[in-house]
Amino acid sequence: MEYMNINGEKYNFIIGTSENDKYRMSFNALTQKTFGFSFEEWFQDGYWKNQYIPYSLMDGDVVVSNVSVNIMDFEVFGKIKRYIQLGTVMTDIAYRDKGLLRVILEKVIVEWQDKCDLLYLFANDSVLNFYPKFGFTKLNQYQCTKLISKKDKDGFVKKLNMSDECDRALVYDKANVLSSLAKIFICGNAELIMFYCTLLLNDSVYYIQDYDAVVIANFVEDTIDVLGVFCTEEVSLDKILNYLVNENIKRVKLYFTPKEIDSYIITLLEGEDTLFVLGKDTMLLADNQFMFPKLSHT
Repeated sequence: MEYMNINGEKYNFIIGTSENDKYRMSFNALTQKTFGFSFEEWFQDGYWKNQYIPYSLMDGDVVVSNVSVNIMDFEVFGKIKRYIQLGTVMTDIAYRDKGLLRVILEKVIVEWQDKCDLLYLFANDSVLNFYPKFGFTKLNQYQCTKLISKKDKDGFVKKLNMSDECDRALVYDKANVLSSLAKIFICGNAELIMFYCTLLLNDSVYYIQDYDAVVIANFVEDTIDVLGVFCTEEVSLDKILNYLVNENIKRVKLYFTPKEIDSYIITLLEGEDTLFVLGKDTMLLADNQFMFPKLSHT
């Protein structure tokens, strides 16, 4: 722990650990207050490990501002990269406009910029002018969509119960494979995938036995929103999608960029938080139309 004086006020700076119960409870309280969810169940389920590191300022024993470092290996256009996502960026409302986030961000950038190929984060419209002050560049993202209809006979799709230990183990196993249908995908961070599957998208996880594939998808009116596909072998995405299509579905919308894009309409992603990046892979990404997997956000 480091003691800091910021604009005449004293704070404790801590690189948080999930094993510190008092710290974790305060961190979760601010997360719940700011974003409406908590990491406690994720911790209790054993998924919060060393890849997720909060950097926090505390007033006494209370977390009042935070930026979390999420360490991830990606395969990006065929090459393995180390990317760091900055997430859970938050300051208690009573402590805003005091420069606390600036202090944390500067520390995180100094520590991690030379240890990775890219730092990235997602920002809402209220802070779009904030991150460029630290050297971050805004990048557009592009989404793949297309019209779709069922072409083959019905196949068996099982909706997984994420409260069931066996179903959870199945998803965790598939999320750890290094094969993907996406141009950019997370390698070996099943813990982050389980955050989504057990907390935020626990009613959206399916298993297709014929392809030994786990699919995370939402059905919204006549559209399938596909957030992730995890399978042991590379198969046609269309074959997997065909298992999910019914007579009401007319369109598929992908929240990742598939390897095969010829059949898709590619449009500028709108209505989502803005992507900011910092690091040596900035130009690589700027020169391509892509979308970071939705499941890589924290």
